[in-house]
Amino acid sequence: MKRRRWRLWRPALRPRAGRRLPPELRVENVGRLAAALPGGLRDPGFSILLRRIDQSPILDGNRVRAFFRGPETFEAMCAAIDAAKEEVLVESYIFKDDATGRSLLETLVRAVGRGARVRVLADAFGSIATRRAFWKEMRARGIEVRLFNPLFPHLLLQPFRDHRKILVIDSVVAFTGGMNIGDEYGSSLSARGGPWRDTHVQVDGPAAWSMAIVFTEAWHAAGGSPVLLSPLEPKTGGVPILVLDSRPFRGTGEIASALAAIVAAARERIWITNAYFAPRRRAVELLGEAAGRGVDVRLLLPGRSDVPLVRHAGHGYYAALLKRGVRIFEYQPAVLHAKTLVVDDFLSLAGSSNLDFRSFHFNAECNIVMLDSDIGRRFSETFEGDLKRSVEITSPQWARRSFLHRAGDALARRLGPIL
Repeated sequence: MKRRRWRLWRPALRPRAGRRLPPELRVENVGRLAAALPGGLRDPGFSILLRRIDQSPILDGNRVRAFFRGPETFEAMCAAIDAAKEEVLVESYIFKDDATGRSLLETLVRAVGRGARVRVLADAFGSIATRRAFWKEMRARGIEVRLFNPLFPHLLLQPFRDHRKILVIDSVVAFTGGMNIGDEYGSSLSARGGPWRDTHVQVDGPAAWSMAIVFTEAWHAAGGSPVLLSPLEPKTGGVPILVLDSRPFRGTGEIASALAAIVAAARERIWITNAYFAPRRRAVELLGEAAGRGVDVRLLLPGRSDVPLVRHAGHGYYAALLKRGVRIFEYQPAVLHAKTLVVDDFLSLAGSSNLDFRSFHFNAECNIVMLDSDIGRRFSETFEGDLKRSVEITSPQWARRSFLHRAGDALARRLGPIL
């Protein structure tokens, strides 16, 4: 019995707050370790390196389903909530009082009626347009509700936001990705041009337990009641998953180092989709170094955005990226809101983190890294499909943009850290 207990994972946030990465694992050095692995991302040493960086387990025994359209995502989320027996945890940067939000509310109320405990956490700034009456109605119908960092009494904490998108049912099924709760994703009649293009994933298995732990961090910070989680007995088989999460002063350096290791270990291709792209100079250098050694590095970025200033901040890096051999595409049919990465048809990442200053310094984020060829090929196929709906930006074309466009890009790039 003692030996069995030793094999259980205790519910604890990893990496711990205040941890200092060892010098060899920092973003400026970890690439050397990753590049030296003979098998690249598929080398057993790569999983060990990720665990060293994040101090988190890579959990086996998972099944993964990927969603690339909002209506299908919310249908699956509601079906999972309707199967809840004990607990439903919802964490979202934006939770709107619109048709999609109302539909999810009614689904959560049904869970309460069956005796499940339902907790909802929304970011106070992200959900600022949601009326207080909506939260009051939730509480009246048996749902525990907290708002993260409301203006009062948290005036000094306003830069820090909860940008995660997490749904966990009974610690065995979870959803995460880029989709907030609103008609931009869930309704074909929403915004001009149709629903936003985004990516979400459903995970059945131990990684759901890990995402429940992530939920407890912001929930408790918002004054929520204690969430008690049982230890986890690891499983085998299925899709190996690392939950890569962060909040200010915990995990931000680990995410940066994990991404640097992934880029350095790539052998064939690095395909990135990102909604708000305003990277640090080191990220531009790492992508350029990968392209320089023959890796096919492509960025799929918004052709139109709900935050045009951030799009222009990203434009300020295009010339440097193109010069280094990185190919850039802008998605045309709708607002692109996805945050994904697929490397060598094997490693896939989906979550809430953008490649901008805010995600790495001010936001709480949650992403999952999946090490599986079938999932990798699905993400690659989706990326190729998105490219058919995109326009490639070339160096000659970029050099011909107007003076006003150049000036706007330069100004937005300087404002990047506060966007």
